[in-house]
Order: sequence, then structure tokens, then C-alpha cells
Amino acid sequence: MQRVIATANIARVSGGALADYRVALDDAVLRQVGERATVRGYPRWAGSVWDLVARCVAAALNPGREALPPRPASPQVTVHVNGAGYRYVRLDEIPEPARTYFDRKLAGSGIPDHGCAFAHDWFDFLNGQR
Repeated sequence: MQRVIATANIARVSGGALADYRVALDDAVLRQVGERATVRGYPRWAGSVWDLVARCVAAALNPGREALPPRPASPQVTVHVNGAGYRYVRLDEIPEPARTYFDRKLAGSGIPDHGCAFAHDWFDFLNGQR
């Protein structure tokens, strides 16, 4: 028989590539566990959601401290310039999972070439505007 024994309420409170998340832990028996905490400046598209969950749980249980391995870095992508002077990024140079999220956000956007996106679209994505 399955039953919920604990929950973590994790909410994004600021957007962009480096987002802030608030967390509250609740145990079915003990009620609130640990302290309400905030994980600040988390690189949203650089790791899996489970990395975020682990950091939130660690922060709530360890007075705001993340006691985990180094967090993933924000994606660093080379900006290219074509012959017409347009700045662009190559999708195959964007690390996962950021590439998948960005590609989904590109639906309906113009592209400078197959497998590429305009650099301003990439920067808008990183800043939470896409």
C-alpha cells in the first residue's frame, strides 16, 4: 500500500537562467521539518530537476547550506557571426538539458540557418524572457 510520507514544496520565486527557489519540507507525522529555506542563483537549465530537489532538501535541513557536490555551471555557448553580420548560436553546441528547453522555446521564431538560433533569442532565454 502506497502513501505519502513526506513532501517538499519547492517554488521558483525569481526567473532567468539563475533562479531563486523557496522550499518547505513537511513530514506526514512530524509536520514541518527543518527550516524554510531559499536556494539562490540556481542555474535552471544546467542540471536535472533532481539536482535542484536535493539542494533544496539540503538547504532546508542544514540552515540554508547546500551540503552537496559542486553545482552545475551555467551553459557557456560560443556566439558566432555570419557573413551578413548576424550573431547566432549553434544548437548542437548548447549542452543538455538547456538545449532541449531552448529548442522548445524557439517554436515560431526565425532562424539564421538550419540548426542555429539568433544570439538574442539565446540571451532572452537565459534571462527568462522566452
